[in-house]
Parts: sequence; C-alpha cells; structure tokens
Amino acid sequence: MNRINIICLGVRNMEVSLRFYRDGLGFQTNEKEDNPKVVFFNTTGTKFELYPLELLKQDIAETIPSGNEHGFGGFTLAYNVRTEQEVHEIVELARKAGATIMKEPQKVFWGGYHAYFADPDGYFWEVAHNPYCTFDENDMIIL
Repeated sequence: MNRINIICLGVRNMEVSLRFYRDGLGFQTNEKEDNPKVVFFNTTGTKFELYPLELLKQDIAETIPSGNEHGFGGFTLAYNVRTEQEVHEIVELARKAGATIMKEPQKVFWGGYHAYFADPDGYFWEVAHNPYCTFDENDMIIL
C-alpha cells in the first residue's frame, strides 16, 4: 500500500466549495451542476473530491468527533510550485476566490518560500516553492 488515489474533503456547503475550487482556483472537473451530491476534480496524480461533510461523517461512523470546527485538525494540503513568483500568483488567485490568507508569502527557515490559505471549510493549503526539488514529466514533485 504505497499510494493515495483520492483525497476527499467533507464540505459544509457544496455550492460554495465548488465555486471556490472550480470557478475560483480553476480546478478542472466535468461537473456542470452547481450543487451536485459529489464532485471529483481531474488533478494530476491523486484525484480530489468534495463530499457533504455530514454525509461523510455518517459514512465513516454513527458518531465521530469533528476536526477543524474546534481548531486545527492536524491536516494540510500542499501545492508545490516552481518559483517564488508562483507562490504569490496562487495566493492572489486564492484570495480572489474567497480564501482566508493565513500566512502571506515569505521565506522559510529551510530555504524555501511559502504561504498558507484556508478554503471556505477551513481546510489549510500550503503553497510552497522548494528550491531543492524538481518536477517530473507528469508535473509531480520529486523529493
């Protein structure tokens, strides 16, 4: 077991989240509806899914403690880019889409450059440039 096929985010409002990811950030999907039951995005490598939070919680177990409704749930998503300028571009795209910018673009102690934003459901995204990494022919990061 050495792969992740789909990352699913439980969302409180499908219409708002779909607008944020599809229309705001430009994630590609074949979904044309504005409020579908589930949506999958055609990302490079691992697929990305949005599913209603309450239904996802019910699918996992009858009772489950909530994560980021009470603070940081210990989970982030990362989007790595090739340049520091791209960090700024993605943060501005996220800002225009309605993201909450948690940390403006800045240098990092390990030599990279990054920023953080939160989506409408409070999921944290890091946008990072790591000068020590490259990308393969499928646009996947090589660590």
